Amino acid sequence: MSSEQNPAPDHADTAEAGAAGRPRRLTYAAVLAGLEGVALGAGGLWVLVLGLTGSPDDRQQAVTLGVTLAVLALLPLLAARGLLLRRSWSRGPAVITQIMALPIAYNLLKADSMAIPAGIALAVVAVAALILLVNGETTRALGIKGPGRAE
Repeated sequence: MSSEQNPAPDHADTAEAGAAGRPRRLTYAAVLAGLEGVALGAGGLWVLVLGLTGSPDDRQQAVTLGVTLAVLALLPLLAARGLLLRRSWSRGPAVITQIMALPIAYNLLKADSMAIPAGIALAVVAVAALILLVNGETTRALGIKGPGRAE
C-alpha cells in the first residue's frame, strides 16, 4: 500500500490518545516524581558548583555528593516518564523514590533551621505521591495485576 492509502499516524493524535486513557491520578503522580527529580538534579548541580568554586572543607566529598545527587535524579525522572507513558515497570522506581524521601523529610523536620519547611514539603509530596501510586485506578492503568491474578 502506498502512503496515500495508509497515512502515518500524527504524533499529536497519539499523544492525545495516551493522555485521554491515562487517569489524572497517574498524571499527578508522574508530575510529582518529575518535580522531585528536577529538584534533586538542581540540588546536585548546586552542590557540585559550590564544591568546585567555593571553599568547602573537603572539595572531593562535595564534588562526589553533587555528582551522586545529579545521577540519582535520573531515577525519579525516568519513573515520571514511564508513568506518563503508562509503563508498568515505572511504578517500582517511583515508589522507591518516595520511600527514600520519607527518612530525608524526617531528618529535615528534626533540624533547627530553615530546613523544616523543606522537610514538610518533601513529606507532603512523598506521601501524596505514594497514595497516588498505590491507588487502584493507577494500578489498573499501568496494567499491574495483584497477587494471584495473573492470567
